[in-house]
Amino acid sequence: MADNLTHVLVTDALPAVIVTMNRPEQRNALSTGLMHAMTEQLECQSARPECRVIIIKGAGPAFSAGHDLREMLNRTPEQEREIFDVCTRMMQTIQRIPQPVIASVHSIATAAGCQLVATCDLAIASENAKFATPGVKIGLFCSTPQVALSRNIGRKRALEMLLTGKMIDAATAAEWGLVNRVVPAEKLDEQVLELARQIASASPLTLRVGKQSFYLQIDAEQETAYELMAQTMAENAMTCDAQEGMSAFLEKRAPVWRGE
Repeated sequence: MADNLTHVLVTDALPAVIVTMNRPEQRNALSTGLMHAMTEQLECQSARPECRVIIIKGAGPAFSAGHDLREMLNRTPEQEREIFDVCTRMMQTIQRIPQPVIASVHSIATAAGCQLVATCDLAIASENAKFATPGVKIGLFCSTPQVALSRNIGRKRALEMLLTGKMIDAATAAEWGLVNRVVPAEKLDEQVLELARQIASASPLTLRVGKQSFYLQIDAEQETAYELMAQTMAENAMTCDAQEGMSAFLEKRAPVWRGE
């Protein structure tokens, strides 16, 4: 695993931590080594109390070009399955950890790279960013990327991307809901960090509750979702931070978060 650490760079920008995919010559293709290293760092950084938001970036000319196709040639079914199991674990880790995760997309994000953007809790793209799920063009349908993609942009738009493999620009990605907003390339880092700071001003406990509850209810039936969220809010309201926040609001003062 130590050899994989060169695939990922970690930079403190507290209260945010930046995790950068670092295979620029391979356009940050998601090799199993890179995905293992990403998962390890996400879990490691999520354990740090001072880390309130995680930002994912890509070094070099691309955000990520998707799976490393060289790893997928002349393999056994078990070896092929392992690649996608490792990828699934990384994607699920992003949504499982308590910190909100922001994708900072400066350039192309294709196939599993597009899946990574769709999986992150939030995403900001530069005007230069482009997105595609082009597996259909090489005989390998983007079946796992479609899981995240179809949960972001709707069936018809997802299927158009999946069945044609065509590239969409950043403005279209924002219109379709794949990214939150598009900013000038020179302002991308600044805007991502500003969003991270806005999020980090909230109680860390509340952010954890909010992220976990969002994914718990999003695919549930409405009646079940309300039942789950009513209980979640009741439990949240009894926490020290919620009591402090409500008291501070009524007393017209800034809250002091304890994370409890």
